[in-house]
Amino acid sequence: MANGIIVIDKPQEWTSMDVCAKIRGVLHERRVGHAGTLDPMATGVLPVFVGRATRAVEFASESEKEYIAGLKLGVVTNTQDTTGQVVEERPVEADRAALEGALAAFRGEITQIPPMYSALKRDGKKLYELARAGKEVERAPRPVTIHALEVVEQTGPNCYTLRVRCSKGTYVRTLCHDIGAALGCGGCMSALRRTEAAGFSLAEAVSLEALLDAPDPAALLRPVDAYFFRYPAVTVEGTALRKAKNGNPFPCSAADGDWRVYGPGGEFLLLGRCAGGMMSTIKSFFEV
Repeated sequence: MANGIIVIDKPQEWTSMDVCAKIRGVLHERRVGHAGTLDPMATGVLPVFVGRATRAVEFASESEKEYIAGLKLGVVTNTQDTTGQVVEERPVEADRAALEGALAAFRGEITQIPPMYSALKRDGKKLYELARAGKEVERAPRPVTIHALEVVEQTGPNCYTLRVRCSKGTYVRTLCHDIGAALGCGGCMSALRRTEAAGFSLAEAVSLEALLDAPDPAALLRPVDAYFFRYPAVTVEGTALRKAKNGNPFPCSAADGDWRVYGPGGEFLLLGRCAGGMMSTIKSFFEV
């Protein structure tokens, strides 16, 4: 039974769910989920959680993400990226200095109006389904945080590469669209590569080809407890072990705080919270 985390360098034109479906087939494990959807045009870090490790997705999805994005000024599309239909083209008077000056307003806490071409739902239907049917509905602005935003290089006339470090829920193509609007010439995203997600970097990612060619694909999985390495570890046995496996609080001599809890044989049992000498389960990870 396969359990663990694999960081995939998602190829272009694949959806995040396409990647999960492929891994499901390769590892013969139906429980497969990912942390942070990437659009088909995007590439890069896609952490995939397999087996019992899927219970960690909720923790991974909350993390910061980092991207390298292409910005094309002077072009506005219906999808806010170059895969969509061009709805407007405008002359560009802004140079690199003007672009760098405009970025200041987008750092820190900002609000974004989610794009119509997104998987958010309205009355049970995904927004992109409504958009494809020619409908547009009002979307409430959402708060996001841009932790870092800088111009990496100019790649051509009116074309730039940006580095973006941002909170969960940030739409980088909306950021490109809004930067273009602020410069008065419009803009859209021309490329996107995620370089970090859930604390994993591109250096830790493997290609789908490497996964498919591996003699033992399951050997590429990293243990789920490695994701919680920043928490200290404690081992339990006897009555405490039985209570832990039944989901009940159990006595602990550990300091107050969150802990990785292991059985006497080294099995990762759960992420727990100790308070006043009692440990309660935040999330269990042992096979029932």
